Amino acid sequence: MISPAIYILASKPNGTLYIGSTSNLPQRIWQHKHNLVDGFSKTHCVYSLVYFEQYDDMYSAICRERQLKRWNRAWKLELIEKNNPKWDDLYPSIL
Repeated sequence: MISPAIYILASKPNGTLYIGSTSNLPQRIWQHKHNLVDGFSKTHCVYSLVYFEQYDDMYSAICRERQLKRWNRAWKLELIEKNNPKWDDLYPSIL
């Protein structure tokens, strides 16, 4: 599952959200979970992978990341709950 992707991390169901993009999703989520990524995700304890989308190229992933960051919170919550209603940590599914 090493391809460009966007992802949403959460601190808990309906908690703090973090949106990012990466060229290697399993590696990047592992880095977040082990506090190797300084910044917002580390200070707000957002470690649970609740949503992701894969892309053929990094440019498309970055465009989608920027789009999602402009969305209001309600739209982001709806996107997560439509695809992951229990807010499960999806990290094991990408390994």
